[in-house]
Amino acid sequence: MKEFDRTERIGAELKRVLAVAVRDQVRDPRLGNITVHEVRVTRDLAHAKVFFTCFPSDEDAPTQERLLNGPLSGFLRHAIAREVRLRTIPQLHFVFDTSIGYGERLSSLIDNAVATASPDARQVTDQEP
Repeated sequence: MKEFDRTERIGAELKRVLAVAVRDQVRDPRLGNITVHEVRVTRDLAHAKVFFTCFPSDEDAPTQERLLNGPLSGFLRHAIAREVRLRTIPQLHFVFDTSIGYGERLSSLIDNAVATASPDARQVTDQEP
């Protein structure tokens, strides 16, 4: 069995190329600092779903998603074509990644629960390895 599937390898390469292209070539102030988290490529390599976050303006996610899926999609696809040797370059579909915000919210809930726990409960958890 292969360690990595071909689509996973292509997704990782697309992620690398997109991260560099977005950092060095995209100059739109409405986007802020885009971070590409993952690229999932379909088995036929026709489509690629690109998960991203944008700091510091995560509240403008719909606007950023619309910009990336609109005029910048073709520009970034062309940047991929210059760097990656594939017969066909996948259509890019940008999706705002909510997993980081979800993880931060869970972490703060856990911190609040630990902070409001009774002193007896804290002593028990401190003694366990």
